[in-house]
Amino acid sequence: MDGDNQTTATEFLLLGFSENSDQEEVVFGMFLGMYMVTISGNLLIILVISCDPHLHTPMYFFLANLSSVDICFSSVTVPKALVNHMLGSKSISYMECMAQMYFLFIFGNMDGFLLSVMAYDRYVAICHPLHYTLMMRPRLCVFLVVLPWVITNLHALLHILLMVQLTFCSHNAVRHIFCDPYLVLKLSCSDTFINVVTAFTEGAVIFLTPFVCIVVSYGYIYSKILKMPSAQGIRKALSTCGSHLTVVCLFYGAILGVYMHPSSSYSLKDAVASVIFTVVTPMANPFIYSLRNRDIKGALRKIILKS
Repeated sequence: MDGDNQTTATEFLLLGFSENSDQEEVVFGMFLGMYMVTISGNLLIILVISCDPHLHTPMYFFLANLSSVDICFSSVTVPKALVNHMLGSKSISYMECMAQMYFLFIFGNMDGFLLSVMAYDRYVAICHPLHYTLMMRPRLCVFLVVLPWVITNLHALLHILLMVQLTFCSHNAVRHIFCDPYLVLKLSCSDTFINVVTAFTEGAVIFLTPFVCIVVSYGYIYSKILKMPSAQGIRKALSTCGSHLTVVCLFYGAILGVYMHPSSSYSLKDAVASVIFTVVTPMANPFIYSLRNRDIKGALRKIILKS
């Protein structure tokens, strides 16, 4: 390597998806619109659940937490991209990049854990309806939210501590709107073997644990539904799970398609696909849960009438 390549990078360049100015304007407008919808939609879900005593149940407690995480998840990436566009800049400092990746790890994994907790809640509601209140007591619900926060913070800390040990040379251009860990890892001129192994061992465990919990929970739910004598009972059970399953498929489908392969084969197509679970999924969640949920729509109608 020549002397220029040995210069330690103090910032990264977020190139986005297009170098065409007209296309960048379209992308800017698209992301601004999606971000505004994400914030307003999720805040509305939190407001409705907070204001209606009938929604102070475990299911909606977890949904309010999911909406809070989705707001934070989008806020980690989109505002920086929007500000850079308005300032005509593409740079992000080394420390900002590390902080962005840290919170991406936290909120991305929190989404997965909360989806698994919500699947367990649906399992208890459908398979053990008579014991639901006893099993899903408030102390357990709080524990099921606090524990993932602890796990995801430790997980993020581990990966960032490994990341800051690397040396980043003069090649500092990231073909994305945010510091994607895979793309940043490819820019290092140090040996990344430990980082890659950790991502595919510890990282895989953190990712797959909630996914397996969701699959097991819905396995039990499916077997219970098959034993229900009435079609009305089956429809009611499916209606309580439909929204959650839609979000799970959208979230995990995007992640499995993007990150479940070696970082060396990561491409621009993967970078575009990663926008689905970092931007599109947080935006879609309020619509998925509200449009198919009578309780949410009823509570929202009451708030509008009162105002």
